[in-house]
Amino acid sequence: MLPQSDLQFLQQKIQDLKNALFFSQNTSLLRISTTIVSVIKVDELGQMWFFVPRPQQALHEFDREFPVRLEFFRKGKEFFLHVAGKAFIVTDPEEINGLVHEDIRGLTGDHLVLIRVKMLKADYFENANSSMHAGWWRDLKNQLHTWMYNTRPGYKPYYLADSPLPRLSYTPVA
Repeated sequence: MLPQSDLQFLQQKIQDLKNALFFSQNTSLLRISTTIVSVIKVDELGQMWFFVPRPQQALHEFDREFPVRLEFFRKGKEFFLHVAGKAFIVTDPEEINGLVHEDIRGLTGDHLVLIRVKMLKADYFENANSSMHAGWWRDLKNQLHTWMYNTRPGYKPYYLADSPLPRLSYTPVA
């Protein structure tokens, strides 16, 4: 589990950026379309709550849970954030009425669908400030570091799942 200070850092950054591009990454025929979302709440369990427009198809035809990616960015901010996780469609009236978050419960409507995303991985990036040019020697050193270690300056990954992400491995057949 993610340390509380890291979760608070991510909560603050998400609330600061507020809006994200929502990408459904499931492989089923029907999927929620890519849209811009505005995060209402990030709770202490690492879950984001927001609404998406209700699709024209019957909602019960969609997968109830599916992988998603959210890309947070705001012009003028010195950072951006990419979050991967598992989304859950919340449609049951009892579940909506049982929410502890009154602000979310009051916004449910007929033309919106409530989505809850359990964050599994978050990538935090800081933009290099172009107005503060540090000189050609530092630029050269940063470029060499990037080439040698295949990293981006200001990149900081967070893994929010209890277990690490699965790695693909190849075992040769004898």
